[in-house]
Amino acid sequence: MNPYLGYEIALVVVLVYGVAVYGLWRTGRIGADRSFSLLGPALMIKTKRGRSALDRWGRFVRFWTAASDVGILLAAAAMVLIVVLLVFGAVASTLTGGPAPSPAEALGLPGINPVIPLGYGIVALVIGVVLHELAHGVVARSQKIGVKSLGILWCVVPVGAFVEQDDAEMLAASRRRRDRVAAAGVLANFVLALAFFLVLAAVVSSSVQPVASGVGVAYVQPSTPAANASLAPGDIIESINGTATTSAALFETSLEHTTAGEPVRVVWRSTNGSTESQIITLAQSPTVAGRGFLGVAVDALTPAGIRQTLVSPLSSASGPLNGAIYFLILPFAGLEPVAGTTTSFFHLTGPLASLGTGNFWIFANVLYWIAWMNLLLGLSNALPLVPLDGGLLFRDFAASIAARFRKGWDAAMLDAAGGRAVAISSLVVLVLLVWQFVVPHLI
Repeated sequence: MNPYLGYEIALVVVLVYGVAVYGLWRTGRIGADRSFSLLGPALMIKTKRGRSALDRWGRFVRFWTAASDVGILLAAAAMVLIVVLLVFGAVASTLTGGPAPSPAEALGLPGINPVIPLGYGIVALVIGVVLHELAHGVVARSQKIGVKSLGILWCVVPVGAFVEQDDAEMLAASRRRRDRVAAAGVLANFVLALAFFLVLAAVVSSSVQPVASGVGVAYVQPSTPAANASLAPGDIIESINGTATTSAALFETSLEHTTAGEPVRVVWRSTNGSTESQIITLAQSPTVAGRGFLGVAVDALTPAGIRQTLVSPLSSASGPLNGAIYFLILPFAGLEPVAGTTTSFFHLTGPLASLGTGNFWIFANVLYWIAWMNLLLGLSNALPLVPLDGGLLFRDFAASIAARFRKGWDAAMLDAAGGRAVAISSLVVLVLLVWQFVVPHLI
């Protein structure tokens, strides 16, 4: 079988897309007033259908006005948070000189970013982008700002949707009204993230229980005492020499003072459902002279910890902040999506157990990734960077602040001040983003 077949197919698909777009352009079918236009490499396929639905949904003016005012506050808070995190990352990369992230890791795109799975990521991204754009359209109509068209974005494959507001009416609207429109997308993503997290929590809490208390085995090194004793990924180590290994730290502590050649009793729950207990003679540690070595790598979170993180991260024994961080970094720890041997850490109960292990975890993983991707979309769109929603908000924030201190300035002068401010903030954000990729290589 040709190992490059997948790359060859992908290249052909990209070439076909490029030829199709070029053909549309050559025949005059692509343009600002046409059914097709370009947004970078993405093809915007426009339609005027659906605008009446936006009018119907947008007629609840008081509700959408109040909701989008909350969205402005949330977007401002998210803007501050994400900039602080970028500054922290830049400082950390300078002080520690750690390895620079790859460009793929900087892109939150399924299949490109190594921690975002292609299937789950695409489903979550499409849902997040479509509802983000619909929120813009509904709030625009509630604020009496026109919508010229709706449609989908196509870049080799469908990558999302868009709602095209009337630019002239957006510019003519008051700052507060257009800020409501800008913040609506960020608000929609945060609401979706919360809603799908709550559904995920309800699903997991009612259906998932760890099969044992202990640490989950992620990897077993071949030709080691663990491998010889038939320990395997998916097993749960419950104790070593009578000490319960209810956390990764306790597991490490239980082996810390052992010596090479020392026999220890290991009790574990096997993937076949049986409880095993063996005396295993430890080998020589490859890193610490004289120390005993079992030959397994365990997950940072125990099965009970994984369940806790999916159900109620703010109630984590490590504190609410650490619990929230655990929820966000599950993909980086290789614990989300829950698949393969990881599913053997749990047994299913309740009505959803009838789905079977495979289907249940597909459902649960979809819920997780929709929540995760919408949180990512909300935070990234809050960046004070043009042309993101946060860029428009920051421009108007800066103009509003200028209006308080420059009473004699007219609207044109205030808009110009806002434009200069967002240009500076965009440059600062870009520098902070690039910093983490460049500076570690210079230290």
